[in-house]
Amino acid sequence: MGNAIGMIELSSIARGIETCDDMVKAAQVELLRTSTVCPGKYMIIVAGDTGDVKASMTAGKKRGAEYVVDTLLIPNIHPQLIPAIGMTNQVDIRGAVGVLEFYSVAAAITAADIAAKAANITLIEVRTGFAIGGKGFVTLTGDVGAVRAAVQAAEREAEMLVETTVIPRPSKQLFDALL
Repeated sequence: MGNAIGMIELSSIARGIETCDDMVKAAQVELLRTSTVCPGKYMIIVAGDTGDVKASMTAGKKRGAEYVVDTLLIPNIHPQLIPAIGMTNQVDIRGAVGVLEFYSVAAAITAADIAAKAANITLIEVRTGFAIGGKGFVTLTGDVGAVRAAVQAAEREAEMLVETTVIPRPSKQLFDALL
């Protein structure tokens, strides 16, 4: 999968689909997600080695041109980030729950990486813009101290933050709903 992640968000769905094709043809990257996001935008997320992700992003920005509204490139990502975006992280131990909510998908992805690097937590999910008004949010779990430390680290470096919360002892029903 590689050690880097890149994302491009566009204001045109048609140009977004075309841009996605250029990005995956430009370098050896894995297409993690490509979809429409509210309100009427298009998002592409790729992963791979840093050089390949950079080459893919360069091609994407060129093709997307005036329709590019946001981009993100994170080298040396935390190993939990890609599975959290794909909603495939294994949650072996249930603990406190932390939630980070952002006005931007890129901000949510960045915050998830920061939180995972800051404390011994497990990322549950990084939700990316679909059916939530183009927002992004991160859910994570671990012991209360680690969850608080991860949330605080992400808050310190966050852009476009809406709200955060830490639930020390979530109900089983809530935790099940998050998985």
